[in-house]
Amino acid sequence: MAGEIEDAIERADRESFTREPPKTLKGQIGYLIRQLGSAKAVAREIGVTADSVNRYRRGARKHARADVAVKIDDLVRQRWQPQVRKRRQRQAAATGGITVETRARFGYTAPVGTTDDGRFRRLTVHLPPQYAQRLFDARDAGAGDQQMRGIIAEGLKDVYFQDGGSRATGLSDVEINDIDYLDLDY
Repeated sequence: MAGEIEDAIERADRESFTREPPKTLKGQIGYLIRQLGSAKAVAREIGVTADSVNRYRRGARKHARADVAVKIDDLVRQRWQPQVRKRRQRQAAATGGITVETRARFGYTAPVGTTDDGRFRRLTVHLPPQYAQRLFDARDAGAGDQQMRGIIAEGLKDVYFQDGGSRATGLSDVEINDIDYLDLDY
């Protein structure tokens, strides 16, 4: 199951679509058959028979079962406009950076004499391109949600908590816990 960070990246990818994916069952099945090569391959992916896929393609069946319809929609969105998504990710990693909007509990390790009590914060912070690159590289390498949280937490520490090194220099580890919501934009 995908974690919160992976879901946020997927939502950001979907927002980059320049055209909407097919909405009708017939259009979605036609697209998937072109992508996967055959009705049999589509059937294997969505868990139905090839005959059912062909009925959807011809329009003999106008509606799929609810669970199958969700699988079809997910498959279409995963494969829709991969070049557009990759271009946006390359741009974010090279020059644009990534904006993190979240409400979560932040805990951190601070020097003696200062507070290190975690508390909920609502933040919208633009992270530099190197954090976007690290996040995309980690996702592509199959990193878990905790590792991706760590990358975002490190970026928030550098940009928000330490303001690029001009304050809170004794702050060492920042952790993101109890995420209420997290959205990414690039």
